[in-house]
Amino acid sequence: MKTDKKKVIICGSGNAALCAGIAALEQGADALILEKASIEEAGGNSRYTAGAMRFAYQSCDDLLPLLHTPFAERLDRTEFGSYPAQKFADDLCSFNAGKPLNTKQKILVEDSYDTILWLSKHNIGFDPIYSRQSFQKNGKYVFWGGLVLEAQGEGVGLVDAEMQEFLRLGGSVKYEFECTKLVTDDIGVCGVYCNTPSGLKRLLADAVVLACGGFEANSDMRRRYMGEKWSDAIVRGTRHNTGAGIEMATAVGADMCGQLDACHAVPMDLHTPEFGNIDLPFNERKHYRKICYFLGIMLNAKGERFVDEGENFRNYTYAQFGREILNQPNGFAWQLFDSQVDELLYDEYRFEHASAVQAETIDDLVSMLDGVDACKALNTIHEFNNAADSTNAFDPTVLDGRRTNGLCVDKSNWANKLDKPPFKAFPVACGITFTYAGLRVHDDASVIDTDGESIPGLYACGELVGDVFSAGYPGGSGLTSGAVFGRIAGRSAAQISSR
Repeated sequence: MKTDKKKVIICGSGNAALCAGIAALEQGADALILEKASIEEAGGNSRYTAGAMRFAYQSCDDLLPLLHTPFAERLDRTEFGSYPAQKFADDLCSFNAGKPLNTKQKILVEDSYDTILWLSKHNIGFDPIYSRQSFQKNGKYVFWGGLVLEAQGEGVGLVDAEMQEFLRLGGSVKYEFECTKLVTDDIGVCGVYCNTPSGLKRLLADAVVLACGGFEANSDMRRRYMGEKWSDAIVRGTRHNTGAGIEMATAVGADMCGQLDACHAVPMDLHTPEFGNIDLPFNERKHYRKICYFLGIMLNAKGERFVDEGENFRNYTYAQFGREILNQPNGFAWQLFDSQVDELLYDEYRFEHASAVQAETIDDLVSMLDGVDACKALNTIHEFNNAADSTNAFDPTVLDGRRTNGLCVDKSNWANKLDKPPFKAFPVACGITFTYAGLRVHDDASVIDTDGESIPGLYACGELVGDVFSAGYPGGSGLTSGAVFGRIAGRSAAQISSR
C-alpha cells in the first residue's frame, strides 16, 4: 500500500547521525540507521569525545533548563559568565585565515543554543564541566573559555542517550551494514548498497543522509590529501571513519570543499595504543590526551620550545598544537611541569597508563627525556626561567598576562618559572581527531554536485561536511556542529518531495 510517509536512510551512528534520525522521526518519516561497526564499536568518533558542546548563552538562566540537577549545591558557588553569539562568531572567525564567516558557520552560531535546548527536550542531559573548564577562585568555581556543559556520561553517554531517544521515537538500526555505494535512478539518490553478514543488500529510500565521518582513519586518503607525514599520526577515535561517505558521494558527482590538509589534531601520549585496539574501553581512550601544556612548556627533539603554550586558553589552541608536534623533528615533544601546577593537571596526567618521568632536579629530569638534546634543553629551560616576568599574578581562569620577554618564542600567559620540585615530563605525539575537508552542502544539508546543483535525495552532516572549520576551531564546536547540521539534514530529508 502506498503511503506518504517518507523513508530516510542514515549512514552512521554517531552524534550527527542520531540527531538526523531524531529530526527525521519528528517530521513523521521512517528512519533507518545503517552502521558499519558492530554494536560494541558503534557511535563513531562521538563515543571517544569528552562530550563537551559549545553554544552561545547569555547567563546562567539559559543553562538551568539544560542541567540534570539544576539546584545542586555547587551551582550557588559557580560563575558561568556569558558567551554571546558574537563572541562565538569571533572565536570561529579567528581560525578563518582572515576570511569572514561563511553561511554554515553562521548557522552553527545562530542555531547552537536552540539545538542544545532541543536535545535536552529529547532526554539528553547535560552537566557543568567542573573538572576541565573551571578553576576554584575565592571560594567559587570560575568557568573560562566559553565552554561550560558536557553531555552526561561524556561522549559515550551522549551517543547512548541519543540512540535511546531515536529508538523510543520509532527508529530502526542495523549494525554491521557497511554502506559501499549509493543507489541512483533518473532523478537522484534513492538508496544504498551494503555489505552485510548475510551478503550484499540494496536498500531503497526517499532520501539518504551521509553521517559516517571523515577520512582520518584511512591512511591512504590522509597521504593523498594531507601529505606523507600524516601517515604517522595517531588516530584518536574510531577505526571505521575511512572516508566511505565522501567516496560514495563523489562517485555520483558530489563536489568537495574545504582545506584538504587541515584537521583537528591534539597532543596525545606518545605511547597511545593503536586506534584499532577494540579492547581499550571508550572511557580510557580519552585519558591518552595531553592538553595541559598551557601550564608548562613543550620541548622538541632539539631541546627547543616551538609554540607559545600560553597563546590562549587551551580550548583555542589544542586542535592546532597537535599539528605543530607532528611538524617537529621525529614528530614528538615533551611537556614539562613543576609542582606548583601539579594539582591543576587534568586526570589524564594521573591515568595509570600515562607515560611520564619525574625527578627532583631539572638536570635529572632532562637526562630522562628520551630523544632530546639534553644540553640545549637545559639552556632552553634556564632561558625561559630568566625571561619569566612575575609582575602579574598567576591566574588560570583568565588570560593573566604573566609572560616571558625577549625569547624567540615567548609565552604570553601563565608563564611560571619551572623551579619547584618535583618536576614531571610527559612525551606526546600528534593525535588526529577528524578531517576538515569534505562534501559541499547547501544550508539545508543537501549535497552539491560539481555543477553547483543539489543532488536530489542526498544529504550530509557531521565530520564529512567541508568548510565548517578551516585552520582550527574553538573546543566543543565539533559535537555542536554535528548536532546542528544533523538536525537540519534529518528534517530536510524527511521533507523531500515525492518522486
